[in-house]
Amino acid sequence: MSIIRIQSLTVPGTELFWKLTDPQLRNRQHPGQGIIIVESPKVIRVALKAGLEPVALMCEERHLTGDAADIVEGCADIPIYIGSRELLSTLTGYTLTRGVLCAMRRPAEPVLDDICRKATRLAIIDGVVDTTNIGAIFRSAAALGIGGVLLTRDSCDPFNRRSIRVSMGTVFLQPWTWVNDVPNEMRRLGFRTVAMALRKDSIALEDGRLKAEPRLAIIMGTEGDGLPDAAIEAADYVARIPMARGVDSLNVAAASAVAFWELGKR
Repeated sequence: MSIIRIQSLTVPGTELFWKLTDPQLRNRQHPGQGIIIVESPKVIRVALKAGLEPVALMCEERHLTGDAADIVEGCADIPIYIGSRELLSTLTGYTLTRGVLCAMRRPAEPVLDDICRKATRLAIIDGVVDTTNIGAIFRSAAALGIGGVLLTRDSCDPFNRRSIRVSMGTVFLQPWTWVNDVPNEMRRLGFRTVAMALRKDSIALEDGRLKAEPRLAIIMGTEGDGLPDAAIEAADYVARIPMARGVDSLNVAAASAVAFWELGKR
């Protein structure tokens, strides 16, 4: 077991955990060499079970025989950096991770056609950039039976470390990829689309026409402005969640959970 006790974060190899930003870890020029950071024992276990390859582990010494004992045993052939709580607490967000960080190889993204081949319900995330919302949407999609998640290129990377943590690792369980031309790609793959938007011509989410669609993609927009007009006009349906007490809308993460439950094939 390669245990390396560190007194500072200048030890070569530790830069994965503190120096490199998420875009740098992603390594767009060499996608096959991309790295993601997975935080907390529970989420790391989900990632390992999903087949991700660990590269390095960082934790406090007490975790070697504590919360992360099984993880350490399964990562015996990679560097395991051990530091004091005082040292590791200088890492951004460390106190939220239950004391264990794992650097892993970024998995390859599935091909769009492969995701859509067997799916009957898809979620399309259009321009959502908040990492917390992305993670929450993925968790709801996985829990409520959505067959895949597609993201426009201006959306946040689901493998951002905060998105991973908020999703509780469901970003590794839920098939997802990027989509460039939502209307044409969905039409080509046999999906009808419903844009979630507050419009006078919106139909209620529980409308029977939506539930009757054999293949339906649910399009969710940004936190502040919602979906762009072009995306709404290109959709086959526009739907709204009926509200009470004068509330006009829900946070996109909350709205996605309602939509997935109502329109998912249960």
